Amino acid sequence: MPSTAAALDAADPLAAWRQQFQLDADVVAYLDGNSLGRLPLRTRERLATFVREEWGARLIRGWSEGWVELPVVVGDEVGALLGAAPGQTVVGDSTSIGIAKALHAAASLAPGRTRLVVDAGDFPTDRYLAEQVARQRGLELVVVHRDPEGDVAASLADVLDERTAVVLLSHVDYRTGVLLDLPSLTAQVHAAGALVVWDLCHSAGVVPTSLDAAEVDLAVGCTYKYLNGGPGAPAFLYAAARHLPHLEQPLPGWWSADDLFAMAEEYRPATDARRLLSGTPNVAGLVAVREGVAMVAEAGVEAARTKSELLTAFTVDALDALGERGIALQLVTPREPDRRGSHVTVRVPDARALTARLTERGVVPDFREPDLLRLGLAPLTTSFAELHAGLSVLAEELAH
Repeated sequence: MPSTAAALDAADPLAAWRQQFQLDADVVAYLDGNSLGRLPLRTRERLATFVREEWGARLIRGWSEGWVELPVVVGDEVGALLGAAPGQTVVGDSTSIGIAKALHAAASLAPGRTRLVVDAGDFPTDRYLAEQVARQRGLELVVVHRDPEGDVAASLADVLDERTAVVLLSHVDYRTGVLLDLPSLTAQVHAAGALVVWDLCHSAGVVPTSLDAAEVDLAVGCTYKYLNGGPGAPAFLYAAARHLPHLEQPLPGWWSADDLFAMAEEYRPATDARRLLSGTPNVAGLVAVREGVAMVAEAGVEAARTKSELLTAFTVDALDALGERGIALQLVTPREPDRRGSHVTVRVPDARALTARLTERGVVPDFREPDLLRLGLAPLTTSFAELHAGLSVLAEELAH
């Protein structure tokens, strides 16, 4: 395995990107890039410049010198990574607020329909918000379950009909790493006359996504995972151009008005992507997101996907080898590269305690209840040598 890792690193066209991030000596292997990406060196320098020269020196003049446009400008840059034409994506709120807005907006585009569908295995925020939005709008919440392979198409077929207004789906399962077929499922939902909201948190920047080509209605995602925007970085919200002039969102703040500085007595929403905004944006957060997004754009999402598949395959092979040695573990991530995102999840006994021991030894994975160990692999920052080192420590801990 060490020789294989060395050969893969030597042939890796993205290898040089790793040195453009802060790498701390006390971390043997950082395998949690699917929760929080490493700090780009250029972001560290850019934020220092922003604090000193923009916020510090220009003060409020910064708004008229570019800050006002950042939610849409950075939104277009994120949108380009997602296969979205300009004018449909903004960056500004948290993922949770974005999901709430998207669900309300989608429901407003489906008057007379009475059902909101959510996946039982989705991230808690998605499920909590779906339940709340359904309650607020007087909709029936319908919960679907994935089949043993992690797909949801069959379950959707059982509930999609003329009553369905909105379906909320996650592109990549946050626990198992199962990658759903976004174009096919979007078409399935549309065939029933409903709208679909996609959660792209675990795919943005690492899985090629063609939102416009797939005719996605709305999509939401965070920027602090594979886009390396930093802890709590603002999320993105996409709405297809065909919907923008008509959708209603539940938080109509002054930043979504057609004339931002008119301070009009009556609210008149913008007809472009600014309609998705609410309050004053986090400028420092947007500045950081922009740097991370630029790096992914320069490296290329297709190239990131290619390396991601190699990283996950390397991991699956190593875990299989452990299983052959009689070590208790169960792979829950699909074996087919085209059916998984960029993390590999294994079921192991005492996963919480194991995670703590690994972290003490400088290997940083992620734990999910009740017994799942997630290994997040970020193509721009994870080397095969680093991954091998982390898996070696994992093997020692499991053997003991």
